[in-house]
Amino acid sequence: NHFELLQEPLGLPCAKLRVRKPKYLENLTVQRLMFSEKGFHTMAVHIITDSASDLTLAQAQELGVTLAPLKVVFSTEEYRDVFDLESEEFFEKLIESDDVPSTSAVAPGEWAELIAHAAQDGSEVLVLTLSSKLSATYQSALTALELLPAEQAARVSVFDTLSATVGQQLLVRVACQLRDEGLGAAQIVERLAELRGRVRVLALLDTLEYLKKGGRISSTVALAGKLLSIKPVITVEDGEVRLVGQARGSKNGRNLLVEPVEAAGGVDEALPFRLVYSGLSSKTLMKYWQDNAQRFLSCWQDEPPISCIGPVIGTHIGPDALGVAFFTK
Repeated sequence: NHFELLQEPLGLPCAKLRVRKPKYLENLTVQRLMFSEKGFHTMAVHIITDSASDLTLAQAQELGVTLAPLKVVFSTEEYRDVFDLESEEFFEKLIESDDVPSTSAVAPGEWAELIAHAAQDGSEVLVLTLSSKLSATYQSALTALELLPAEQAARVSVFDTLSATVGQQLLVRVACQLRDEGLGAAQIVERLAELRGRVRVLALLDTLEYLKKGGRISSTVALAGKLLSIKPVITVEDGEVRLVGQARGSKNGRNLLVEPVEAAGGVDEALPFRLVYSGLSSKTLMKYWQDNAQRFLSCWQDEPPISCIGPVIGTHIGPDALGVAFFTK
């Protein structure tokens, strides 16, 4: 174990303590400590989010966030999202497998165990989940509170991001910034509620095949899309996946990704921004960025922040998708 002095947004020194974790909580990798005149004390708010946020284990550790894994099932094999199956291995299996994988939410008992561990030092706990309209994960987290002692449950806030993947991740990152500035859970939730409606997630899918496999569209529609090289552009709006439009070919599809960004009034550069892709290569995503960066941001970024879609979300959209998540102005 060791301490590492850092400089937080308000200029206050703090420390990061790397702790040895019990096996049953193998994703609790970082405990942040704030510094005051009385010395070091544990942070006031522990943040937990589910793996549909598409944070990697390393990113979660850096942010001081605990990850709760959803599950992916290939045939009879069950994997914990991110922990047992990372993005690259998942997409290799998805492309090679004839089986259609399925996904399942974080169980109430799993939530309860993570929350109880985070709350044992008397701190507040803030849980941010995948949209309640896309998964039972939010309701499962609420049910978990009934399994906890009343004193612990009273210190837990569960927030429905009404988003998914990098949209959810943006709100997690804002929550971490606010926590590091010293805000309490109620204040963080109030700010997130103000920002939630400004999150935009847009994605260009390479194929309709995985929507067909998941029963979202018919085989006839999927075949027509393949023959016509139709690329669907989707968004997450009010917690649900909606179709923005369909384009003939990848180039037209990439243009269709830019138009809603401009229609929304552009990107709020004071808040987190994220590009995302699915599959084994980010090459197409980088081409999209090089062509459109200055239409997104006033300042060119040679190395934009990039995330890879994880196994749970990847089950439903397939490989070779690309997208962007941002806050509107």
